[in-house]
Amino acid sequence: MQLSDVGRVYFIGIGGIGMSAVARYFRSRGIEVSGYDKTSTVLTRRLEQEGMAIHYDAQPESLPAPGDDLLVVYTPAIPKNFPELVQVQQGGYHLMKRSEVLGLISREMRCVGIAGTHGKTTTTTITTYLMATAGLDPSAFLGGIARDFDGNYVHGDSDWVVVEADEYDRSFLRLSPEIAVVLSTDPDHLDIYGDHGQMLETGFRAYAKRVKPGGQLIVRYDVAEHFADIENVMVSTFGIGAGDFCAQNIRVEDGAFHFDLREPDGHLINGLRTALPGRHNVENAVAACAVTRLAGGNQEDLREGLANFHGIARRFETVLKNGRLVIIDDYAHHPTELTAAISAARELYPNRTIRGVFQPHLYSRTQDFAAGFARALDLLDEAIIIPIYPAREEPIPGVTSQLVYGMMKNEKRRLLSETQMLEATAELKDGVLLLLGAGNIDALVTRVVAQHRKTTNDDQ
Repeated sequence: MQLSDVGRVYFIGIGGIGMSAVARYFRSRGIEVSGYDKTSTVLTRRLEQEGMAIHYDAQPESLPAPGDDLLVVYTPAIPKNFPELVQVQQGGYHLMKRSEVLGLISREMRCVGIAGTHGKTTTTTITTYLMATAGLDPSAFLGGIARDFDGNYVHGDSDWVVVEADEYDRSFLRLSPEIAVVLSTDPDHLDIYGDHGQMLETGFRAYAKRVKPGGQLIVRYDVAEHFADIENVMVSTFGIGAGDFCAQNIRVEDGAFHFDLREPDGHLINGLRTALPGRHNVENAVAACAVTRLAGGNQEDLREGLANFHGIARRFETVLKNGRLVIIDDYAHHPTELTAAISAARELYPNRTIRGVFQPHLYSRTQDFAAGFARALDLLDEAIIIPIYPAREEPIPGVTSQLVYGMMKNEKRRLLSETQMLEATAELKDGVLLLLGAGNIDALVTRVVAQHRKTTNDDQ
């Protein structure tokens, strides 16, 4: 089925952050969009307001009638025995994975693909904003809600498209980017790849080989050795203190990071500023600057864009701040991401007590990285761990939050239910509280903040 033949699109799992971006793409083109999701959320309600019909009962009879103009899109996170998916597979529908659709959309465009086990959403969004500031007017599919665009899909009028290239289920192998970025290649999704070696070979290296001949591959300097033999592309590196695109002279002034950017030819762009917290975000910004420069943006575009960029929901998002207490919501769900978030909090608030609540995401990930989670959470002054959010998975015997808790050395740690966590955080009067995880902890964030707004005057 060609995209030009599509008159109706039905999404199984329309409320997912990646699925909803594709749904918005079709809706922006006047195509009829409908779908199913498990629960009503802020995002699904927004989609309904935008004209998409959504239902929340998983019944095959709720499917639209098949036809040559109907495309059904699903995500691999949907169980194989899900009733609607089974009916579609048996009923003569045109069915595609989200990644297949994204590949078709981007194939005829000048695609920028941002890949990596950490930092994809932030870097994809910064890149989109910088390119827009540079007048390149890209479309974009984002993995989070960008404050500057008020959404996760950006409709541009040029032939540039910026895509978050997801390694889960090898989805990024559907893309054919003109410019590709690899931010990191840490082990993750081992339920898909088996081991780290396979993740590198059949994941990230295979993705790098998808770059169009004559295109650009930008990789973090410390993983460059894995991509040295990629042929027919220009390979550049980036990083802090190293790389062809290199951040130098990093300093914190007035609550923001400032740095200078050295480019491959030695040219220095002085005095770039970003309000995003943490050195990992300086590195993300360097990657975004590299893409924008290679796409044709000038140095003043970088300066203006970085200074004005407002960030993404749930990426170190300050959700409450008063004279004594700061509450920060972050999507961190891998040990490296936890460490980055905690380190950023310490750098911004060096004299405060740093506490954290962590909700592990997936049984498989918890099993694979329990020791790493424990080491990262030990960096907190006080830690609370709540039950695992299973998402698409069935329980694994012996794998609970207790596994992480038992490996920690921090004496000020607690293993609590969600209700107990709400009670415990309600008693906090000062310091910094990090709410960490990729599950449904965002719904709990709202309740944590509401408890404190009852008793304090929030100044933000």
